Amino acid sequence: MKRTGLSDFIELSEKYVIIDVRSELEFDAGHIPGAVNVPILNDEERKAVGTMYKQQSREAAVFKGLELSGPYLKDRLKKVIKVSKEDKVLVHCWRGGMRSEFMSFLIGFYGFEPIVLNGGYKTFRQAAHDLFDSPIDFRILGGKTGTGKTEVLKQLKVKGAQVIDLEGLAKHRGSSFGSIGMGSQPTQEQFENNLYDELRKMDLSSPVWIENENRTIGDKVIPEGIWKKMIVAKRYVLEKSDARRLEQIVHDYGSFEINDLIVAMQRIGKRLGPQHVKRAVEFLENGQIEDAFSIALGYYDNAYEFHNEKNHLSIFARIEADKLSHEEVADLIVKEYGS
Repeated sequence: MKRTGLSDFIELSEKYVIIDVRSELEFDAGHIPGAVNVPILNDEERKAVGTMYKQQSREAAVFKGLELSGPYLKDRLKKVIKVSKEDKVLVHCWRGGMRSEFMSFLIGFYGFEPIVLNGGYKTFRQAAHDLFDSPIDFRILGGKTGTGKTEVLKQLKVKGAQVIDLEGLAKHRGSSFGSIGMGSQPTQEQFENNLYDELRKMDLSSPVWIENENRTIGDKVIPEGIWKKMIVAKRYVLEKSDARRLEQIVHDYGSFEINDLIVAMQRIGKRLGPQHVKRAVEFLENGQIEDAFSIALGYYDNAYEFHNEKNHLSIFARIEADKLSHEEVADLIVKEYGS
């Protein structure tokens, strides 16, 4: 059995499959992106072995683990064979201990060359938090709802800029309507893992573009180290007329189910006021999407101003984008401010 550190382990994962041998609940809470879960022990079995380890001895726990896992070892080996197309297999558990060693023995006996992550998944999590706390030159693209920030960021990425799509990672657009069409959000731990996985691939001495966000995106929280850098980063604000903003909002949400839009509109009812939300829902029921969102625009704008004032956000540059396409805005940013 060969062991290696996190940096080499991650580099090797570009070619070889990662087998996460922790239990299903551990894996579902958070895992290294791209890893495949092949648990040595399921959740209940792990609990039983852990209890025996604490109350009796390591030796007793080993025998209990063998008793519980033995009938299923063939199936677990078959899964590794199915997902691995190479002779080397990367293996980790929580700390890189007994579970990793046992899986390594099993697949090594079959003929694979196992490579175990020193420190296990725990060292991956520590590396993520260390990176979040390290210097990162963020550039924040701001602007009111409907100014096309997400689309401009996509164009900046096409032009070679380093871009982090926080809303894509969180699977939420960050508003009352933000969950529509985005699927289920990841766990907080997985959100952080995915963010780390993006950042670790970048040159953090060069600018990293990111969208202006609240600290929470749906129910996901931006890690403190990242958030502290975001609120002091240079902020570039897109300026567009209400008419252009409404066009963008209708483009973003107009194809979704009316009932989903109504539910989201009702969630902001207290801030809109009963008469406004009643009118907006009537517009939605009649298919008048633009009229409905023209009412919601006031709520969005108030929330935007509150966010800026609460966090004492300053503006480095304003970008007049009303007559420009998303690509043209990106071109202007690259020309005037670099990528």
